[in-house]
Amino acid sequence: MGTGTAPDVPAPRAVRWLAAVRWLAAVRPFLRPLVRRRTALVGPSRPDQLRALVAVLDEAVAAQRPADEAVAACGEPGPLSRGAARDCGQQSIALHRLRARLQDVGTTDPDLVAAQARAVRLLAYDLWMLRASMNLAFTVRPVDRTEAARLRLNGLGRPADDLRRLRDTLRAELSET
Repeated sequence: MGTGTAPDVPAPRAVRWLAAVRWLAAVRPFLRPLVRRRTALVGPSRPDQLRALVAVLDEAVAAQRPADEAVAACGEPGPLSRGAARDCGQQSIALHRLRARLQDVGTTDPDLVAAQARAVRLLAYDLWMLRASMNLAFTVRPVDRTEAARLRLNGLGRPADDLRRLRDTLRAELSET
């Protein structure tokens, strides 16, 4: 113990921290040239965002007509054809892809973000309606209550009209700019 050497006790936390700070201060000048500063990216302008949003909404509204017909076909009385199931499936895929594209539109303007979110919700309703109509039309165990609900199916309903109105409003705003 009296040899004059330091004991085998680790250095206190403050000493280790001070050593790390000194090491970083010594290395920092050499690291600076390696680090590039990122320039701030400027996003698309509001008219460009509006154009992109309206373009996808135009496709979504165009896809609603066959989806509406597929839902209505599920509500027709009598036995349903395999074609009705195929049409519902194809329309479901098309609307799902459009919904994904709509979610990927890069909007940053708060008004357009809100309109985009509303359009996504309306397309989600269309997808739900297609799925529900297929479940009602092609059930394994048909019961009177299920059959009565199926016969009331006649299309996508008011949310489809709301999506059209939203698209028309955004298109009118686009024509003003």
